Parts: sequence; C-alpha cells; structure tokens
Amino acid sequence: MHARMFTRVAVATALAAAAVTGTTGTMVGSASAGADQLAVARAGTAPFHDVADAAGYGLFTDAAGIACIDKPGEGTMGVHYVNGDLVGDPEENAATPEALVYEPMKNGRLRLVAVEYVVLKAAWDATHDGLPSLFGEPFEETLGANRYGLPPYYSLHAWVWKNNPAGMFDDWNPDATCAYA
Repeated sequence: MHARMFTRVAVATALAAAAVTGTTGTMVGSASAGADQLAVARAGTAPFHDVADAAGYGLFTDAAGIACIDKPGEGTMGVHYVNGDLVGDPEENAATPEALVYEPMKNGRLRLVAVEYVVLKAAWDATHDGLPSLFGEPFEETLGANRYGLPPYYSLHAWVWKNNPAGMFDDWNPDATCAYA
C-alpha cells in the first residue's frame, strides 16, 4: 500500500475507533499555563525539524490528494505530517501534537513551522461541556463534510516555529507559502 494511502487509512481508522468506543481525553493546562505549554510544545517537537526524524508521523493529504494546504487571500497552513496513533488517542499533550506542519522551501526541503492538535468532536462532547482548549486558547470546530474527509473534530494550530502575523493560533499564516510544494 502506498505510504500516503496507508497514513490516510491509519488516521481514518483511529478516528473511527475513537468514535465507536466513545473514548475521551482531558485537555492539559489553563490560560495561565499557556506560555509554559508553548515551551513544552517547542521542546517536544524540536527533534522534528528534519521531517526524516518525525518518527510515527506520515504525510497527510486532503481528500483531493493536496499536501500543502493554502487559502488564497488568507495564507498557508502548510504540509501536515500526522501521527495516527495520537489522533486515535483523545488525550491532549502540548509536547505531542497530532500533526507537525511544514512549509516547503525553495531548496526542496520542508521547514517545521507549526503544530496542530486534533480532538474528535464526538469523543470530546460525550464527557465535556464547551470547547476543548490548550495554551488558554479554545479549539476551532469543524463540522460535517470537510476537505479531509474526516468526521467532525476540534483543532488548534500553534505557530511555534514561525511567526504568524495573523496570530500564534490562527489557522492561516500570510507569511507562509505553498509556492515550492
């Protein structure tokens, strides 16, 4: 099986298993712990600056097979490498994001720029009221049909390795690009 397809199947399987079992996680931290959690996120993902060292993470494309996600007029998210085991585990930990986000560079390399945390909506909602949060920031809700073909979920981007003029936790970075994807 092609590696990209294997990763998509593994992530989809993990999400489905979490939905069926109704497992839920506990979010780590509070608003006052936000700065400390950002340091934890950087320390936990520092070994993954070289995508070749991103053990357990695999390329994740949208349903159309697009790897580098951008939105004209808004900015770029980048290329997501996802750990299917972490997606299937509803526990959230600042040091172990479900996705590592890379920006394609002119020299053909990928630069680690952000992380993304993902919580399956059904699992979270089964035992919690309100949105999950990390770094003192609420997650965004993605409902119904989406470009990834995933069930409804909550997510939070954190631009821990590249400045985002739109904000540390904004999905889209106007200073990032997919031009070299």
